[in-house]
Amino acid sequence: MTRYLVVPQWQGSPSSRAMQLIDGAQAIAGDLPRTATTVLDVPMEAGESQGSGIHRLTALQRIHGMIADALDGHDEPVLTVGGDCGVALAPIAHAARRAPKLAVVWIDAHPDLNSPRSSPSGAFAGMVLRAVLGDGDPGLSLPAGSVDPGRVVVGAARSYDDDELAAVADLGIATLTVDELRDPTSLASAVAATGADAVYIHIDIDALDPAEIAGNAHPEPFGVTVGELTAAIAEVRAGTPLAGASLTGYSPASTASAHEDLGAILRVIGALA
Repeated sequence: MTRYLVVPQWQGSPSSRAMQLIDGAQAIAGDLPRTATTVLDVPMEAGESQGSGIHRLTALQRIHGMIADALDGHDEPVLTVGGDCGVALAPIAHAARRAPKLAVVWIDAHPDLNSPRSSPSGAFAGMVLRAVLGDGDPGLSLPAGSVDPGRVVVGAARSYDDDELAAVADLGIATLTVDELRDPTSLASAVAATGADAVYIHIDIDALDPAEIAGNAHPEPFGVTVGELTAAIAEVRAGTPLAGASLTGYSPASTASAHEDLGAILRVIGALA
């Protein structure tokens, strides 16, 4: 049985709608099986950057520790629901300890490859994948080598900063465009090419085309459809064991409107679970 961990973290987001990530996570939690779901009581305080280049660093470090504690002792794959993309850091660390040749699939309109030195916003959500690769604040990044950059596949990203483009080239990260992802076998082939023994799949809902979902604080045109995304996930899972997954970025305009998107979101969760 899939376990679900819901983390209504907002502190890593750069959006003026960051607090609505709480509503989004809670709306999703309401449709998950209660006996298999844990909802973390995320602190509301913003925290301090402490000169790190990461806004709200202290709050993010505290929540990172809470997530790690909640995952401790779980050997089965856990689906972590955010909140912002920062909630994926501890689950990827947890998966990497159990699968030394872990591949990380990062499906997001933005590659989240900035560092505290390069980030134009200071928002940790835009630095998470770089932190996974060991480049970040010592208290909010994985040890270098935990995940090999050659086993990272970024998909559906269509908004890169210059430093993120440089990171892709310098680190040898594989990327798939939206058009490439429309072929359901392309993502599975990219994962297989890494030689991984397990895969972690992260989905930010802004990877979806804005026509597919309304509760998106960072809409980028020309994204994938729910059908294309779920087909790609199914092909990956057919060829490589799933070590964990995360789904983040749902920020409905209001709690009343959250139900309008839940059908699409639950289809993605069903593919991951």
